[in-house]
Amino acid sequence: MTHPTPLSSTPPLLHGNSYLIDGKLHPWTGPQSEVRSPLTVEGDQGPERVLLGSVPELGEKEGLAALDSAVRAYDHGRGDWPTAPAGERIAALEKFIHNMQPRRDQVVDLLMWEIGKKRADSEKEFDRTVQYLKDTIAEYKDLQREGSHINVVEGTMAQIRRGPLGVVLCLGPFNYPLNETFCVLLPAILMGNTCVFKPAKYGVLLMTPLLEAFAESFPPGVVNIVFGRGRTLASPIMKSGKVDVLALIGNSKSSNALISQHPKPNRVRQVLGLEAKNPAIVFPDADLEVAVKECVKGAWSFNGQRCTALKVVYVHRDIREAFLEAFAKATDALTWGSPLDNADITPLPELGKVDTMQSYLQEAVDKGATVVNARGGDVEGNMMFPAILHPVDRDTQLFREEQFGPLCPVLDFDSFEEVLADIAQSDYGQQVSLFTQDAATAGMCIDRLVNQVCRVNLNASCQRGPDSLPFTGRKDSAVSTLSVKAALRSFSIRTLVACPEGQKELVEQVIGGGHSAFSNMNYLL
Repeated sequence: MTHPTPLSSTPPLLHGNSYLIDGKLHPWTGPQSEVRSPLTVEGDQGPERVLLGSVPELGEKEGLAALDSAVRAYDHGRGDWPTAPAGERIAALEKFIHNMQPRRDQVVDLLMWEIGKKRADSEKEFDRTVQYLKDTIAEYKDLQREGSHINVVEGTMAQIRRGPLGVVLCLGPFNYPLNETFCVLLPAILMGNTCVFKPAKYGVLLMTPLLEAFAESFPPGVVNIVFGRGRTLASPIMKSGKVDVLALIGNSKSSNALISQHPKPNRVRQVLGLEAKNPAIVFPDADLEVAVKECVKGAWSFNGQRCTALKVVYVHRDIREAFLEAFAKATDALTWGSPLDNADITPLPELGKVDTMQSYLQEAVDKGATVVNARGGDVEGNMMFPAILHPVDRDTQLFREEQFGPLCPVLDFDSFEEVLADIAQSDYGQQVSLFTQDAATAGMCIDRLVNQVCRVNLNASCQRGPDSLPFTGRKDSAVSTLSVKAALRSFSIRTLVACPEGQKELVEQVIGGGHSAFSNMNYLL
């Protein structure tokens, strides 16, 4: 840190000593994993990471117990939760939202201390998550309203609703440990699935204040929360063959490894948000001020640790010098320091991440790149100032891989076809940002890119929001679509009841007599 945080300002230690299985908080007296902050203080031996607390280091036994709890609660679709009326599920999620909101300040503080996310973004993450859950309830009501109708097609009467898939294993990410996790976990639960959730290695402590909210809001076994290593917990769970859905926000290597351990991988629905290598393409006629502003935001927000970050910039040779000069100046104007002070660039939470970034940088330099901005690559402790590198050889890790950190490779281009060839050959296909003021150029690029990526941004950086829009990717970037509307569909399957029109009287009796939770025409308000 530029200015080490005084010891007097460190948060009180929070030792999580329980986990959630079958609706109960179970005390844990076994091994604990220390949770340390990327923020450092001066200790006897120099700068050291602040100790924030600890979480349980559960074993395979506890992981399988959590799985068994979810399996019992689902009971092959016969359990109380998958067969519960829509209103009952909505009430449970509303209770959870009510119970989590008093924990806002504590969760926001832990986001800053645990993963180095600045205060404004930490507050936004919590508030955005709450709003997402409220919007999910509204969308779920719409789904139920759609399902309340009886369709008649070619002499067949049918009522179509969306039903749950089964038991979900949910693994969240460290960069958005609250928002990205809850945006898959809670829609899965609302659709009638039961879940086992293991938080990521970083951003784990902030889940402990929310355990009671889960326990008090949902019936036993609906959501089970365990802490520990993925190999110890997730692998045995997948090998059991009892998981119906893998919901993972992370990288493709992890998802492939887990899926391969399931005895029947073809039966596992995958809902995955994975890595990306989103490019920006800056044309000669671009509004330079807009392009630089959006590239700074896109490349450096949360130190570039976002799947939606701009991870490579293509700039037309005609404006290369002007763009690089402005991009470097705007980047060097960023502040670095403590997230508590709302600094733009903050410490990197992952151990060894600075070394990894320096390795990427050095290889690029060895193959002809230059660090464009004056402050680029400066290091203080576990903090690295963003570095713009140009020109970057295509035969470098920085070009080929998702760097997920404060480095941005820049390449020249003369023809859009050069850029399109790179995008087509890339393993990733999430988004792209186009910077041009020419309608013909924009239209041509749109048509060439929409089959390569899943979102084309015009004169704006790549991003997830608004949450009502589809969020997905091609190739190694995603499986399934996540948004308020799509997430509910990703964790469910259409199911219908059908009969000949001649059975109209029976259908009327079933519905009119309230004999079925599925076959009803109740209209949720």
